[in-house]
Amino acid sequence: MKKKIIYSIVLFTAFSLILFFSQKIIVKYQAYKKELILLKKRKEGWLHLEKALTNKVNRFKGTIGLVVKDLDKGWEIAFNRDTLIPSASLVKVPIMLSCFYAEQDKNTTLKHSIRIRSFDIVSGSRVLGAEPIGSVFTVEELFDPMITQSDNAAANVLIDYLGFDTLNHYFKKMGLRNTNIVRKMMDFTERKEGKDNYTTAGDMAFILEKLYYGEFVNRGVSSECLRILGEQKINDRIPKKLPPGTFVTHKTGLEKYICHDAGIVFTGNGNFLVCVLVKHEDKISANAKKFISDVALLTYNYLRDYKRNNP
Repeated sequence: MKKKIIYSIVLFTAFSLILFFSQKIIVKYQAYKKELILLKKRKEGWLHLEKALTNKVNRFKGTIGLVVKDLDKGWEIAFNRDTLIPSASLVKVPIMLSCFYAEQDKNTTLKHSIRIRSFDIVSGSRVLGAEPIGSVFTVEELFDPMITQSDNAAANVLIDYLGFDTLNHYFKKMGLRNTNIVRKMMDFTERKEGKDNYTTAGDMAFILEKLYYGEFVNRGVSSECLRILGEQKINDRIPKKLPPGTFVTHKTGLEKYICHDAGIVFTGNGNFLVCVLVKHEDKISANAKKFISDVALLTYNYLRDYKRNNP
C-alpha cells in the first residue's frame, strides 16, 4: 500500500512537471509566433516606406543622397549613399568632433581661448557678428553658435585654429571615408577655383550612429555632442512637419543649389536616423526643404502607424 502511494505521488509529480513545462513551452511558442507576425507587419510597413521614398527620389529634379535607418531594427534605405555632394554647413559637425579628438590627443584643450578678429566675421555669422571685435571665446564656447545657429565665423575660427591638415586627419580617424575640408565657410573664391568641401549621406549617417550608440571617443563625449545637436535652432527641414515636441538632434546645410539636413529623430514609437543631402537646380531651396521634411514625416508615420495598429 505504501509503495502504491509513493508511486502515485511520483507519477503525479512527474505529470505536474510535464504539464508545467509544456505550458511554458506553449506560452513561449505563442509569444514567438506573435513576435514573428509583428515583425512581418513592421517589415511590410518598411517596404511600403521604401517604395514611397523611391518614388519621391525619382520625381525630384536634382541629386539626392539619402540614408534612412530604423535604429531599433537596423534596417536601412539608401539612395546614392556614397555620392559626393558639397557639404555646406554639414562639415561643422566633424569640425566639432575633431576638437574633441584634438583634446583627447592632448593637442589642445576645449578651454583654450581664441580672440575674434575682424576678418573672421563673414556672411552668416549670426552670433559672433553681433559681438565686438576682439571678443574672446573658448573652443567649446564656439560649438553652440557653430552648430545650433550655423555661425560661419565660429566655424572659420576653429578651422584656422586646427588647420586643414589636422581636420582632414581627424575626419579619417573618426571613420569618414568621403568627407574633406579644403576651404573656409563662405570662401567662394576658392569654390570658383574648384576647391570645395564634400561629404556623403553615408558618412553623415555613420558619424551620427556613432554618437547615438555612444561610440565616438566615449559615451560622455557622444552624449555632449548629441546634446549640442539637439539645441538646433534651424528647424525648417527634418522637424518641420513632425508633431510639436518631437526631439531631433540634427545639423542643416545650405548654400546656392545645396540644401541638407542630417539627424536622429527620437519618438515614443522608436528612433530613426534620416540624412538627406540635396543638390538641386532651383533658384531657391523651398522644394528641397519640402523634400527633406516629407522624408522625415514619411519615416515618422511608418513607426507611428506600426505602433498604432500593434499596441
